[in-house]
Amino acid sequence: MASGSTNGTGDAAGKGFNQPGEVPGWVNYALLPALNLVAALAVSSLVILAIGENPIAAMGVLLYGSFGYPEAVGFTLYYTTNFIFTGLAVSVAFHCGLFNIGGEGQAYIGGLAVGLVGLWFGGAPWPVVAIIAIAAGAAGGAAWAYVPAWLQAHRGSHIVITTIMFNFIAASVMTYLLVDVLIAPGQQSPESRQFDQSTWLPFMHQALGWIGIRIPNSPLNLSFVWALVCCALVWVLIWHTRWGYEIRTVGQNERAAVYAGISPSGNIILAMAISGALAGFVGLNEVLGVNHRLILGFTGGVGFVGIAVALMGRNHPIGIVLAALLFGALYQGGSELAFDFPNINREMVVVIQGLVILFAGALENLFKSRVEALFRRSTRQPATAG
Repeated sequence: MASGSTNGTGDAAGKGFNQPGEVPGWVNYALLPALNLVAALAVSSLVILAIGENPIAAMGVLLYGSFGYPEAVGFTLYYTTNFIFTGLAVSVAFHCGLFNIGGEGQAYIGGLAVGLVGLWFGGAPWPVVAIIAIAAGAAGGAAWAYVPAWLQAHRGSHIVITTIMFNFIAASVMTYLLVDVLIAPGQQSPESRQFDQSTWLPFMHQALGWIGIRIPNSPLNLSFVWALVCCALVWVLIWHTRWGYEIRTVGQNERAAVYAGISPSGNIILAMAISGALAGFVGLNEVLGVNHRLILGFTGGVGFVGIAVALMGRNHPIGIVLAALLFGALYQGGSELAFDFPNINREMVVVIQGLVILFAGALENLFKSRVEALFRRSTRQPATAG
């Protein structure tokens, strides 16, 4: 993330030049992610061309399949909801200098907590269940992130190693519970019984229908609204509270934080707990909003995609929403693409998604130095006479 600073007017101004300022914030937040996306799509087009398909037609189908008709928009926003939660989760940890790649496991355990609420509160009205499920999902995700955070803060264990190990532990726990404990009686499929219909989180077409707005049916549900609320809450927390200031200080310079009387260990645990809680909300969308039961693999890799979403969104809630929308479009439009083009199977769609992740993540700074140098040269203009 780029930090802003004021332009100087000292020696350089005296020599007839304005002091070169910082690169405008929109360059890092908008231009560079856009260039990375264009590069990813350009390489994807070459791959599509290499297998004998028309890349322009393929991209047209991808776009139409994502936004071309109302039902597609609903599916795109449904996928986007998960990516907002996991992108926010990764970004909060990033601000504290932590690379949380345990969003998958945290979403899994958060979803387990949400599922238990659905099972135990059958017959209760959905608003009550939703409030309890939000608290349970946050608690489950935060609890699963707490142990790696504590180990990092007090024992020096690397957060990357512990969080990725906890992903596998979470998957094993869920497998055991759904095979031996929570499985619905009289069936072999590893899933719980269906929740009482009164506990289901309303779909968006139902909620909008209450106020006379008719839209086609889709999996999009009210958890999308909660995802947007979480964006606002994270923005307030990180940039407008003392806790957010301390988290950012620890992330930028731990020694300076100690000098200022800020506890690095306390903020590491706080940031990871918030991160895990946000990832836990994936269960709100998948378990209470769509599947209405606990099933294996409901996370579907969204915890890892959240890393790319956070990177592409520059760890800012607005950028995360836009990046999540992009990946939601890739998921939904990719399904249409695989259906319409015989040579583009599901694996090829994954390749396109992977290229976007590659350019948004590992090659995030590919164009950074050149673009920033270009903007700095443009600010080095002769000063006009007073």
